[in-house]
Amino acid sequence: MKKPVVIALVVAVVVAVIGAGTAWYQSRQDQALTLYGNVDIRTVNMSFRVGGRLQALQVDEGDAIKAGQTLGELDRAPYENALMQAKANVSTAQAQYDLMMAGYRAEEIAQAAAAMRQAQAAYDYAQNFYQRQQGLWKSRTISANDLENARSSRDQAQASLKSAQDKLSQYRAGNRPQEIAQAKANLEQAQAQLAQSQLDLHDTTLVAPSDGTLLTRAVEPGSMLNAGSTVLTLSLTRPVWVRAYIDEKNLNQAQPGRELLLYTDGRPDKPYHGKIGFVSPTAEFTPKTVETPDLRTDLVYRLRIIVTDADDALRQGMPVTVRFPDGE
Repeated sequence: MKKPVVIALVVAVVVAVIGAGTAWYQSRQDQALTLYGNVDIRTVNMSFRVGGRLQALQVDEGDAIKAGQTLGELDRAPYENALMQAKANVSTAQAQYDLMMAGYRAEEIAQAAAAMRQAQAAYDYAQNFYQRQQGLWKSRTISANDLENARSSRDQAQASLKSAQDKLSQYRAGNRPQEIAQAKANLEQAQAQLAQSQLDLHDTTLVAPSDGTLLTRAVEPGSMLNAGSTVLTLSLTRPVWVRAYIDEKNLNQAQPGRELLLYTDGRPDKPYHGKIGFVSPTAEFTPKTVETPDLRTDLVYRLRIIVTDADDALRQGMPVTVRFPDGE
């Protein structure tokens, strides 16, 4: 065989191999599953848990926010006054409880004992006088009215003695358990109010819950705010997700944890990487944001794809093309 013929045959074989390989590669690319979705970034509407006059905001729209950063403050004066009042109430309740627990002083018990002895002496005198008057009445030396007066004086002295004895017993026994329990409950109530006042004062400072970018500054210093009124809106830096939809025919390819490639219009040759984090257990009609004609009227399942190498170029709502790398 002549040499030019051999060369021609080799070239033909090489061209055929290249063509076959290209066709095979193109067929593999055509088989790869492609989905379309949008970037989904969570936002937080931040507000004060208490109301008051907004004193200051330390951030503005577009600022990068770090977790724990102070963002704004309310006027603290009303809450500082409430805290002082709560502390005074706790001191008063504590003193009352301590007084109930300590009972009566020794001096008060001694005074009650002296009052009882005095009442005892007055009763003894009234009783002896009444007995003498009874003897005189029998001999008709005094009138019935004098005897009745003596009996009345004796009864009054006896009542005074009984009152003095009861008071001395009360002082010696101390306060009743119910009174002590009531004083303890008042103390606990005052302590709870103090804790709430401390929390209210702490809540006059607005702190960032996590890293992110400030989207909206809704109010300005000097505004009167109700508790829960939105002051700032924060876009969270992490996590960044892509929301996409897949039909039932290809649902078996959407396994949680599977790695995917994510393309944006701004960098079509440099994909982001992600993995499937959630597959909806229920089907729904394709939302209007999905632009593929063959899916517009189908029932699909929602996917949440976690972007593992997200950066600031991914913005809320940005369209993303999702590709399954190996087409399996």
